[in-house]
This record gives sequence, C-alpha cells and structure tokens, in this order.
Amino acid sequence: MTDRNKIEKSLVLLTWDPSIDASPLSTLAKHVVDADFDQALVKTDFAQKIFTPAFLDDALRSDLPETSSSSLEDSLTRLILGIAALHAFVQLNWTGPDLDFSVCDVLRMSSDSRSPHTEEPLHQKAIALLALGGEPAYHLAKSAMLLVVARTLFAQVAIGDCPSVALWRMRVATIQQHLLDEPAPLPPTSTIVSDVQALKATYSMDAEPELVARLELELGLLEHTMRQDKTAGEYFVRAARSSGMEYELTGAMGRRTKFQQTDLTQLVLLAESRLKFTEDDVTKRTATDVQPEPEKIPETLALNDDTLLEQTAFTTSSPAAHTNLAHLAANPGEQPALHPIDQCILLSMCLNVKNTSPVHGLTAEQMTPYVARVISHPQNWSVHTMALLLRARLEANRTRTVERATLQLQALVEQMPTTDSTVAPAKVRLRFVHALPLPSKWEMERELAERFLSLGIIRSALEIFERLEMWEEVVRCWQALEKRDQGVRIVRGLLEGTIAEADVVVARGKQGTSDTHRTRMDRAREAKLWCLLGDLEPENAVEHYTHAWTLSGETAGRAMRSLGGYHFAHAQYADAIECLTKAVAINPLLTRSWFVLGCAHMREEHWEDARAAFKSVPFENKLLAFRALKQGLRAAYENWRMWYNYMIVAMDVGELSEAARALGRVVDMHGADGLDIDVVEKLVDAVTRGDSDAAAEDAANQPNSGRALYRPVMHLLEDIVLPRISTSPRVFRAYARLLRWSTPPRWADALKASMDAYRCGVAAELEADGGAATATATTEQWRDAVGEVTDIVDALRNFGPLAEDVGTKWKGQARSVVRSFMSANREVFGEEKEWAQLEEMLVELRRKDDD
Repeated sequence: MTDRNKIEKSLVLLTWDPSIDASPLSTLAKHVVDADFDQALVKTDFAQKIFTPAFLDDALRSDLPETSSSSLEDSLTRLILGIAALHAFVQLNWTGPDLDFSVCDVLRMSSDSRSPHTEEPLHQKAIALLALGGEPAYHLAKSAMLLVVARTLFAQVAIGDCPSVALWRMRVATIQQHLLDEPAPLPPTSTIVSDVQALKATYSMDAEPELVARLELELGLLEHTMRQDKTAGEYFVRAARSSGMEYELTGAMGRRTKFQQTDLTQLVLLAESRLKFTEDDVTKRTATDVQPEPEKIPETLALNDDTLLEQTAFTTSSPAAHTNLAHLAANPGEQPALHPIDQCILLSMCLNVKNTSPVHGLTAEQMTPYVARVISHPQNWSVHTMALLLRARLEANRTRTVERATLQLQALVEQMPTTDSTVAPAKVRLRFVHALPLPSKWEMERELAERFLSLGIIRSALEIFERLEMWEEVVRCWQALEKRDQGVRIVRGLLEGTIAEADVVVARGKQGTSDTHRTRMDRAREAKLWCLLGDLEPENAVEHYTHAWTLSGETAGRAMRSLGGYHFAHAQYADAIECLTKAVAINPLLTRSWFVLGCAHMREEHWEDARAAFKSVPFENKLLAFRALKQGLRAAYENWRMWYNYMIVAMDVGELSEAARALGRVVDMHGADGLDIDVVEKLVDAVTRGDSDAAAEDAANQPNSGRALYRPVMHLLEDIVLPRISTSPRVFRAYARLLRWSTPPRWADALKASMDAYRCGVAAELEADGGAATATATTEQWRDAVGEVTDIVDALRNFGPLAEDVGTKWKGQARSVVRSFMSANREVFGEEKEWAQLEEMLVELRRKDDD
C-alpha cells in the first residue's frame, strides 16, 4: 500500500498510520487526523495556495465545479483541506468545542464590514446554497461556509486520483440532510451512492473489516436519513457481517424490580466483537480494562427509583447448546466490551427497529437491549452520547422513567463542550461521528424543547424555540397558550424586517427595530414564513401560499403541500391534485403528500393514479391495518386477496397464529399458487425458537411463539399444505424441523420428511433418468446438489439412530444416497473439487459400517 493510500485510509478512520513517511503533505494530513484544523486551514502554505479569490468564486456558484486538480499531489491536498473544513463544521455544530478561527481566516478575507465578502453575507449565501429540494437549510448553523468549502474541494478531486473522495462526498450529503427542515432526495444526476459502492468493492472484507463495515454502515445511515428504512436495515446487517460481530437477540432469566421474588424471561442482546481494539478506539484505557476515565464521557444519570433496578439483574444459567454465543448466554450481565464500530452498528439497528415497527410498548422492549448492551461499556464520547440519547427517548413515555429521561436529555444538551479540558479531545469525539445518527446541537435542543412541550412546560419550550429561531414551533407554543395573535405578529415582524434577532423575539416583540436592521434571509426561508402565515390566517391562505410559491421561483415544496392540503380540505380535488403533483415532484420523500394525493385521485375516480400514489406511501399504521382487515374479512370471507393481505400484515405485527390461519385460507382457495413459502419458514422459525417443554401457563402468555403456535402451524402443514403441495423441498424441510421440535420428537416422521425434501431437490433431479439432466446442469446447480446430499447424510446420521423403525439402517440408506448420486454425475462433474468431498463422505460411511 502506497503512502497516498495509507493517508487516505488514516483520514477515513481518523487513526494515524505510523508507517507513513514524513513529508509536508503527510504532516498536513496528520494535523487533520489530530483535529488541529487551525494549523491545517489557516497556517499552512497549502491552504494559502488553494484558497484564492478564484476558489471563492467557484464555491459560491449554484452548481458544483468540475474536477480541477492538476496533479495527484494537488488532488490529495484538496481532499485533506476539504476534510479539515468538513470536520471543523461538524466540530462547531455537533461535538464541540468552538473553533479559535473564523471562515474569514480560512478564505484569507478582510473582516472589514465594508468588504463585499465578510462572514455574515458569506453565511447567508452558504445557507442559500445548502437548500435542497425546496427545503431551506437551518440558518443558525455556525460557519455554514465551511461545509460549502468542503463540498467544493471534494467536487474538484477526481475519484481516479483519490478514490476515498467518494465517501467524503457522501458524508457531506449526509451532513447537509441534517440542515434541512425535511429530508430531500439527492439530485437525479448524483452518483454518490454508486461511487461509494464501487469504492467498497475495492476493499477486501478479510483485510479491511472495519473499513468495509464503516462503508456499509454509512450507506445505511444515508438511507435512514432519507427515510428509506428497509434499505437502511439491509445495510446495517451487512455492516455487522463485515465487522465480524456476532449478535443474537434472545431471552434470559432475570429480574427488573427490587422486590421481584421469581426470575422471569427478559429480552437480552448477546453480542461479541471480532475487530481488534487500538489505543485510538476508546477515550482512555487502564491496564486492566477498556473503560475510559469517567470525566471523559457524558454523565450517565442514575434512575434512583424505589422499585425499578438500575439495570436488569440476570441469573447465571446453563447456556443453550444451539447458539454460537453460548459462553455469553451463561451470564448475560457480564459480557465483554464491544468495539466502538460494532456499538455504532447496534445503535443504528436499534433505530431501524423503531422505524420499521408499530408504535407500542413491544417496540420499546425490543429496542432496549440494543441500547443497554452499548451503555454497559462506554468506549467513546460520541457513541456513548448517542446511546444515552436513545435511552432517554425510550424512557420518555414511562411514568417511572420520564424524569430521568428529561434530565438526561437536558444533561446531554448542557454537556456539549466549549473547551477540551473537561471532556475527550476533539479527535476522539469526531472519530465515529459519521458512523452514528448523532443529532446536531440545535436538533438536540429542539428535542429537549419538544420534551418540555409534551410535559406541559410550554414557557420553557418557547424560550428554547425562540433562541433557536424555529418560528414554526414558536407559533405552535403561542397557539398552545391561546395567543394566536402573538404568533401572527412574530411572523409578520420577520417578514417585514422589524424582528431581526432572537433576543428581540424573547422580548415578545414589544420593541421593534428600524428598517436598517431588516433580517437577511434566503428565498427558501422567506417562502416558509409566508406558508406559516398562511397557516395562521386561513382567510388569506391561498394568497400567502401562492406568494410563497412565486417568491421561491416555484421551488418551495412546502407552499404546494400547504396549498394542496387547503384545496383538499375544501373539496377542490382537481386543484389539490395539481398542487400536490408539483409538491411530490420537488420532494418525493414526504409520505403524507403522496397519501393526500392518492385520496384526491380517488375522489376524482382516477384509480390508476391513486394506486400509483398510494404505492409511494410506506406501511406505517400496521396494527390499525391488521384490525381493519380482520373486520373486513367478515364481509369478504371468500376474497383470497384480502386473506393474503391479512396474512402479510399479521406477520408484520406479530400475530403469527392469525397469519397461519390466513395462509391456510389462501391455499384452500388458490391452491399451490397461493403458498408463500417464506411465511411458512418464518412460522416454523417462531415455533422452534421457543422451549418445547414450556409450561402451559407460559404458552398462554406467548400465543405467537413456541408451544402455543405449534398446533396452528402443524395443522397448516399437515392438513392444508402437504395434501396439495408435494414437490417443494422447502416445505418438507420446514415440516421436518417442526417434527423434530415436537414433544416428544417425531424422529421417524422427521427423517421421512427430510428424505422427501431430498427427493424434490436439485440432487434428485440430477440423479433422475440415469443422470440425463447432468449434461445441461450448471456448476452452481452441482454445488447446490452436493449440499443437499451432505444435508441428507447428516440428517440420517443424527436422527436415524433415534427413529425406532430406522435404527442402524440409516448407514445403508446414507451410502446408497451417496453412491447413486456419484454414479449419475461422475462423467460430467468427476473433476470438480466437491467430488473429493463426496468420496471422503463415502469412505467415512463405510468405516462406520465396519465399526
């Protein structure tokens, strides 16, 4: 690996490789890794050479500049300086502390207010440039020009010169999404995601597991930010696979309360890292542990409840034999520390559980083990902050924990550092910031204000919203205080320029400012205020929304969403369709717009258009849908499509017994074509995960798993599916698993079902008619067939001795299977490497027969 590649890797991981040779460029990169941005951006000759008036002109263009690097060294220089600018922006707005230099220092501009390029007008231009998809950027983000500088520098670097620039462009895009009021889609011409996927393909999972895991995780976080939760979840799973982390959500006996007398099953996450720890992975470690110094991580507030324990007390028990994490299952409360990147993956998975599950207590119960597993071993300042924030969100709706949730959130807001002396250094806080869904400072303060508002502490919420200049929330607070006129006065004052700063607003608008102090704002933000005024003045709503649309140059999606909603509420469906079609064209990520558009099309009897709109709406209220479909089936009992939809929704909400009943009805009415084998396998999984020896009362408490679910699933297979479908190997394998789990196990029937699965599989096809199909078989089919032979031999070996009518006969059956398969495939596949595996298997079976 060349020094240039090592520098790029060190910058991505923010861990310096000591094997890099000393040079001016490597020294610059080292400054960035150490978060010494003043040295990198202000005090080096590299910065002086790059940040010229011509560069500033490029940065302030509405379209990104073309690649302009003249050499590999110039490309790497721009990449390093771009990373420094990006991380300086993140440090200011996410992790702290404040910087000791300004944008004017970076761009070598005069701080004289008479200069056309001072910090304030540059900031306003930067905010306008960072608006996307009709969504304005947050105007109080500090030094937004740094993000624009980073974006410009990365655009000037060719991927062929510095491949990792693809990742940095994606990181800029993710940060930009956090500045917007609502997530906006990437431009149609953007190649950000495909470029990062191409970059990922150049790394080996074995050689660079942490790097590949980071790329998968950050791709997932970008999808999560844009509310593509299914895609995000797939990336998170791949990230865990890349890092080598083994994890399992399971049950363990334990107690949650101080007065609990008997142990009950508690949900727990078993997880173990495979990545190696380095000195930079944690804040600071002692010689015997991986715990950082207490003052270097955010404060974890104690619960101090008279009933609930601080954390679940698990009971030491004998581990289950079927898990790869049996050594952790023996004592779930004493698991080893996880690598910080694995902690990031678990926290992201936790968020995905929330985004893809119904809103009820079970979802919180499923998320809690992920958070608890991370909190138990604080490794990094940013990671632990995110874990505490997630715990505070989970505890916000419980009576006994709501106080700690609010105080913890307030502590997290107040602990944002202003100096390096009290917390972990900036480079430690920045190291995993791109691998976390960590909110910015203003997002965290907004969340605290929302928490106050939910608790009825309206005045405190109002003060925070006013300081953050989040005027829509300010108006909401005034409406809650039954002072709508005050909200109207604030919005009009902002539009007329009589209110310019937050401290004036805090004075409740009692004193105005002169016209010379008019607030400077970009068109997107001004258009949003006109929309807000339209919300407050229904009698003039159409006029205000239309003005916002015109003012924005027909780019304000908020204006069309509001106007479309107004027309729909007044039964003007044709006008609503016109407005909402424009709104979803600007920002297709907002599902409510699609839903109302679909309803408007239905009112106009545009059925095809309505279907297209509704297909863009994610399935969110699944529990309500389940109840509605259940009620609807009473009126359409013979409609197989309704039964099929009912089955899918029942699976999603965990009503597995009903899903089994629904699948039975679909197969009854539609035959083999109605069978969803994936659902069958998931139902069998749910049964076999439970304890076959569970007591009757436990089964009654858990009707959708284990023993209680066994009867409806067995009825589904034996009485409905198998009499109609006898050629599916997956059905027979699922049936065999269920038979082995039965109490007592039905070994002979399970073995027969395994043999039936084999006879329906690829191996049997290649063996049929003397191997006639072998000549046209592919190598992939051959390997699948060898796998099936191995599986059936293992089944005969493991379960044959347990079946009364098989006994020692299993050896002869196994030998016969292997010999017949080899005989039919010798001519075509006799030279394949798997052939030796078959020969070894046959020798072993003969040896067992001799024994």
